[in-house]
Amino acid sequence: MSAEAKATAKSSSSDKQPVRLYVKGSFVGFQRSMANQNNHHAFLALEGVNSRQEVDFYLGKRVAFIYRTSKTRKGSKHKVIWGRIARPHGNNGLVRSVFRTNLPPQAMGKTVRVMLYPSRV
Repeated sequence: MSAEAKATAKSSSSDKQPVRLYVKGSFVGFQRSMANQNNHHAFLALEGVNSRQEVDFYLGKRVAFIYRTSKTRKGSKHKVIWGRIARPHGNNGLVRSVFRTNLPPQAMGKTVRVMLYPSRV
């Protein structure tokens, strides 16, 4: 192998982006009725999920809402609220999730990460 080929092969492998091990989603809102709102159930819209059948793969998967803080804690200015996907909501691909602590209302419309574990396959 020539020196040029080695340099090209080496640069192409280092130019690759790391593999993303999560699916993006957005926090749509809380479970609610006409008058009341349940803050412990959050509705999420997942990227690329448009039907109730597609939701089955994501049931039980862990969800992370990552946000920035002003103070540094444990060497990072980011905090995480963890949750899991509990069940589907409707027929259009929305899911109901439960978080350890309720998501803040400022998080509506923000991005969440749906981790691809635990696996049920």
